[in-house]
Amino acid sequence: MGWDLIKQALPRGLYGRAALILIVPIVTLQLVVSVGFLQRHFEGVTGQLTSALGHDLRLVGDTLSEAGPQAAADIAGRLDMGVIAREAPDWAGETQARRRWYDYSGREVIATLNAMEPDIGWIDLAANDRRVFLSLEGPDAPLVLEIDRRRVSASNPHQLFVLMIFTGILMTAVAYLFLRNQLRPIRRLARAAEAFGKGRMEPYKPAGALEVRAAGRAFLDMRARIERAIEQRTMMLSGVSHDLRTPLTRMKLALSMLEDAPEAADLMRDVTEMEALLTTFLDFARSDALDDPEPVDLLALAREAGGDAARLGRGQVALVLPEKAPVVALRPQAVRRALGNLLSNALRYGTQARLSLAIMDRSVRFTIEDDGPGIAPEDRAEAVRPFARLDQARNQDRGSGVGLGLAIANDIARGHGGTMRLSDSEDLGGLRVDLVLAR
Repeated sequence: MGWDLIKQALPRGLYGRAALILIVPIVTLQLVVSVGFLQRHFEGVTGQLTSALGHDLRLVGDTLSEAGPQAAADIAGRLDMGVIAREAPDWAGETQARRRWYDYSGREVIATLNAMEPDIGWIDLAANDRRVFLSLEGPDAPLVLEIDRRRVSASNPHQLFVLMIFTGILMTAVAYLFLRNQLRPIRRLARAAEAFGKGRMEPYKPAGALEVRAAGRAFLDMRARIERAIEQRTMMLSGVSHDLRTPLTRMKLALSMLEDAPEAADLMRDVTEMEALLTTFLDFARSDALDDPEPVDLLALAREAGGDAARLGRGQVALVLPEKAPVVALRPQAVRRALGNLLSNALRYGTQARLSLAIMDRSVRFTIEDDGPGIAPEDRAEAVRPFARLDQARNQDRGSGVGLGLAIANDIARGHGGTMRLSDSEDLGGLRVDLVLAR
């Protein structure tokens, strides 16, 4: 559970994770150095300086006990200690020493002085952060001394902290610039791959580190192979369709020259159906060879697709469109072909269809619904495969086909970086097709 919370708190992007990898060692190094310096400064240096002062105080204390306050004051003056007239503070009856809460070196000063000179009455480090006030108990009266704080603490200890902070900020800035330059080729590669997934060809040249260049060259090789495979498939099916059209044309010409006969009419219908099948095959072969992307008015595109389907005279097409829609870069002919196939299927197996449009942040969704028999959930994965015929799910008496309508629409959706989903229509009771295209 705790590890899951840590994983959720960590950055998900490559930039954030790389920045964390660079910043964490710098911060850790500074903390380790700071702790080591603090320990040495507050315990080592402060203890040594305070010990030297303790020896001087011991001399002043012995003189105070043997020769009196005046002789002790003379010795203190020669040892850079000022003798002042100050009464014992109010807190001296409750505690022997006072310091500020953040004065960590003061703790070492108080402990060392008390250990070396037992005649110290009280020590005040809080009245002035640059002075040390203390009293030495004598036979007649205490002697109050004022000592420069630099005698017990190292001067300017903050310089190291300032240097460390400045160096840390400088190194972080350098690491940030270096990291940004290293991640820029990766981002360009990601944009090129994303654009290719949406059917767009974005110029890309491998750059950056050796590993990134290798990944970029592998991506270019993969893109070239996919393009060649698509081109070869399109050329093959186009060639087959073209070669088959020639004998079909001769057959139509021969049948038209025959005398009117029931057999000739049946053969003419078969030839016409074969031509329609060849046209469908060719559309499927060209579904990957899409037109170039261009700014498209989604509302106008939906109205044109609905109007084309309504003119077929097979049923009614209702449009449910928003009042406004953004202009999106799509392949209009390909999207119109996909919507035409879906609306044609909806009117073939039902009496009415509905086309709706929804705008999302990063995608657009065309929804086609009908009142036909629909497709069972277990058959929907098979329905989008090429040449799939679901006789048990759709009424074949309403029209003929070769099972390429949904496959073509699915290929066009994937060519736009989107997807196509099949479900049940809650309102019309038939099939619902969601054609989702990336923006």
